[in-house]
Amino acid sequence: MYDKQTLIGLVREKALKFGDFTLVSGKKATYYLDGKQVTLDPAGALLVAEGILDLLGGESMPEAVGGMSIGADPITAAVVAISAVRETPVRGFMVRKESKGHGTNRYIEGPVQPDDQVVIVEDVVTTGGSSLAAIERVEQFGMKVRRVIAIIDRMEGGAEAFSEAGYRLDSLLDIRDFGITPPSS
Repeated sequence: MYDKQTLIGLVREKALKFGDFTLVSGKKATYYLDGKQVTLDPAGALLVAEGILDLLGGESMPEAVGGMSIGADPITAAVVAISAVRETPVRGFMVRKESKGHGTNRYIEGPVQPDDQVVIVEDVVTTGGSSLAAIERVEQFGMKVRRVIAIIDRMEGGAEAFSEAGYRLDSLLDIRDFGITPPSS
């Protein structure tokens, strides 16, 4: 069962680091959230999957969830597994940054088809760039993106970027849950 306070504690213990960091987006930051320290932890994977499935529970389930490799891969796997336990099965997919150059040469891997209704998952959203790139690949494949769900929103423009592109961002947590004040717009 999803417990927000337990997830906050786990993120604080395992993933939240303070110092001087450069993020994937190129932005400088005084803190870093290493999402894989939570999504690859047994308790963390379960909490994240339960939370995401709870967020999806208010609507008809998408046919699949996935996102940009490698950050979204453990999230996708956890959601897929727990959806089976809940008897609300959702398939998973991965979006490659580059096609593998052999075999089917696809950017999208997994048991999905064009026209599938999907949700993009992400560990930490800053500007939204990684998920927007995943959305572009997913839509080129022919799938329909309903929305984006992140574990943590850094509140640094990602939600606005998704909104401008026509997508909604929901997150299990945001940086205020850790006593961090979001930057002013």
